[in-house]
Amino acid sequence: MAVDEHDELPEATQREAELQRQIDDLQGQVTGLHRTRKETNPELSSEFQILKEKLNKHSKQLEQSAENLSHLESENLTLRDGNQALNTASNKKRRFWTQVRPMPPLETPNSGICASLPTAVPGGEASTQEKAKDAQTYDGEDSESEPEPDKEASDGEVRAESPMIAHLHQTFFDRLDAMQSMVERLLGVAPPIRKSNPDSYADTPFTDDITLIEMPRKFSFPV
Repeated sequence: MAVDEHDELPEATQREAELQRQIDDLQGQVTGLHRTRKETNPELSSEFQILKEKLNKHSKQLEQSAENLSHLESENLTLRDGNQALNTASNKKRRFWTQVRPMPPLETPNSGICASLPTAVPGGEASTQEKAKDAQTYDGEDSESEPEPDKEASDGEVRAESPMIAHLHQTFFDRLDAMQSMVERLLGVAPPIRKSNPDSYADTPFTDDITLIEMPRKFSFPV
């Protein structure tokens, strides 16, 4: 038994030695290949080194760009929140805003006639025309006081409605004269004093008494 074990040990050591020799040969071959590659292709190794440096540089720039992008995204979120807050505040203020429309001209048939007409005193066609002229002048002043953008439009409306306004003024004065004449007919109401000539006594309230004194209504002739 001892002889067999002694025989097996040298065989194992020989095998290990052979394997180690093969490994050393392979390492020597690899080293030789690297050496020959460096000697035969020095330009390729230098280009590889340059490309490696560029790759490292671009990777650093990419990392910096990613950091800048994240910073810009955070700023964008902050600005978006501020903009949304400003929009909500402006919407709350806009609720109380109302559009002020320009005042319509005073010579419209519905509202402007009674407001612009002066107090009517019956005195003939001359006074009626003068009052109508004064009313038109008053309407013209009101139209001039309106804002500048609507001035041309209001002038056109006044020119277009002037015949109708004159007709309405005439109708109003006629009705007013008729109402005053009806009031004068009522019992207990003194008629108004109308003096066409200040030196004449014919327009005084004592006209009837004066005429009775100067010329009686009934004459008695002797039989």
